[in-house]
Amino acid sequence: MISLKIEKILNIDKISLVMIFCGILDKNFARIKDIILIIKVNNSLREDIMGDYIFTITAVFQIFVFLISSYYAILSLFGLYRKKDKKEFEPQKSFALIVAAHNEEVVIGKIVESLMDLDYPRHLFDIFVIADNCNDNTAKIARQHGAKVFERFNKDKRGKGYALEWMFDKIFKMEKSYDAVSVFDADNLVSKNFLKEMNNQMCEGYKVVQGYLDSKNPDDSWITQSYSVAFWSTNRLFQLARKNLGLSNQIGGTGFVVNTDILRKLGWGATCLTEDLEFSCKLILNGEKVGWAHDAIVYDEKPLTLKDSWKQRKRWMQGFADVASRFWVKLLKKGIKDRDIVAIDCAFYIAQPFVLLLLTVAGILTFIQINTSGVNIFIVNYLLDEPLFWKSFSVFQFLLTPFVLLIERKFSKKLFAMLALYSTNVFAMKYLIGSKPTLLAAGEAQVAFVVVFLILTYVFFGKAQFKRFFWYLLYGLYTLTWIPITIQGIKDKDKKEWSHTKHVRQIGIYDV
Repeated sequence: MISLKIEKILNIDKISLVMIFCGILDKNFARIKDIILIIKVNNSLREDIMGDYIFTITAVFQIFVFLISSYYAILSLFGLYRKKDKKEFEPQKSFALIVAAHNEEVVIGKIVESLMDLDYPRHLFDIFVIADNCNDNTAKIARQHGAKVFERFNKDKRGKGYALEWMFDKIFKMEKSYDAVSVFDADNLVSKNFLKEMNNQMCEGYKVVQGYLDSKNPDDSWITQSYSVAFWSTNRLFQLARKNLGLSNQIGGTGFVVNTDILRKLGWGATCLTEDLEFSCKLILNGEKVGWAHDAIVYDEKPLTLKDSWKQRKRWMQGFADVASRFWVKLLKKGIKDRDIVAIDCAFYIAQPFVLLLLTVAGILTFIQINTSGVNIFIVNYLLDEPLFWKSFSVFQFLLTPFVLLIERKFSKKLFAMLALYSTNVFAMKYLIGSKPTLLAAGEAQVAFVVVFLILTYVFFGKAQFKRFFWYLLYGLYTLTWIPITIQGIKDKDKKEWSHTKHVRQIGIYDV
C-alpha cells in the first residue's frame, strides 16, 4: 500500500521503486541519485513517446479529414461551369405524375393547377394524387382540380415511402402504360417546361432524372433563406458538378422521374425516412446512374421556424444514417471490385453524417490549437505553414457560395460585392486588434465589423439587401445546427416515425 502511494506521488513505476529501495538498503546514496536521474530520463522519454503517439494519431485523423474535405471542394468546382448547348427532343415519353399528400388541403390545389399547366402534350401525362391517411378535404380538393385521386388508409405503414410503393403497384396494373413516373410533394410548384426537360434527358438515355429543387418562400425568415441557400448551392456545386463529371446524381425526394421498366425491375422497396436516398443506392448498385435536369425546376416550401426545420432535418439525418449503415459497405465493395468511381462517390455521399462529425472534431482541435498556448495538434499547419495561404483559403470558402448564388441569379451583384468586402476581415483584424488579441477583444472586433457592414448595406442598398446580407451571416448558425441534429439522427437512426411538416398558406406558381 505504501509503495503504491510513493509510486503515485513520484510518478514512477514499480521497477524504478524497487531500484530506489535497493539503493537505500546498500546505503549507497550516490547510486540513489543516479537511479533517480535515470527515472527522470525514463519518464521524460515515456512522455515523449506518448506525445509522439498522440501526435501521430492526430496527424492521421486530420490529414484524413483534410483529404475528404479537399475531395468535396475540388468536386464542387466542376459545378461552376455549365454547358450552354443541350439536345432538344420532340415530346415522346409519357408520364404518370404522382403527388403524395397527407392532410394537405391548404396546398394540394396549387400543385395540381401547376401540373395541369405544364407545357407538354396533355395526352402524354396524367396526374395522380395519393390521399394518404387523410382526415381533411385533401382528396375532395384534388378531384375538384382535375386529379385522379387514390385514397389510402394504413395506420401501420405510414409515410411517403409506403404510399409511393402502394401507388406504383397500382400504376403497373393499369391498362394504360407510362414510360415513366414522376414524384412530387403536395407543397410543390412546377415550372412549365418540367416535362420537356425530363423528356430530353430520358431521350438521351437516362432512366432516372432529378430536377432542380428551388424554394417557394426564400424571403419569409432567416431559416427559409438558409434552406434556400443550401439548396441553391447544392444544385450547382453538388448536382451539376456530378453531371459534368459523368458521375451519378442523387434523387432529392421530389421532382424526379423514374423509368417504369427499371422501377418494375428493381422494385421501389424504399420505405425508410429518406426513401429517395435508399433508391439512389439501389440504382447505383445495379449499374444505373441518376441524370440531372438543371432547367426542370420544382419549387418547394421551406419550414419557417428553427423548431420545424430541426424536426425535418433530424428525420433526414435519421434516414441518412440508416441508409449509410446498410449500403456503405456494399457501395465501397462494388467501387473497389469493379473500379467503379460512381459507386465510390456515392459511398462518400451517404457517409455525410459521419463525415460531418469528423469535421466537427477537427474544428474543435483547430480551436484548441488557436486558443491554447503550447499545444501543437493542428497537423495540417506543418504541411502548409503559410498564414497567407490559410487566410486566402478562408476568403475563398466564404465567397464560393455567394458566387454560386450570383451566377444562379439568386444574389445581386451589389450583395456579392458587399460580402466580398466583408470577407476582408480575415486580413484586417490583425491590423485592427493585433496578432494576439484576447478572445473577448476578438469577439468585440468581429461584432463591430458586422455592425459597420450592416449599416453600410442598409444605407447604400436598402432594406431588402440589408435583410439578405444579415440573414446570410446567420446561415453560418444554421450550418452549425447540423452538428447536434446529426448526432440525434445517428442516435435515432432505427426509429421510423414520420414527422409531417404542416403547411399553412397557399403560394401559386406566378408568386415565385
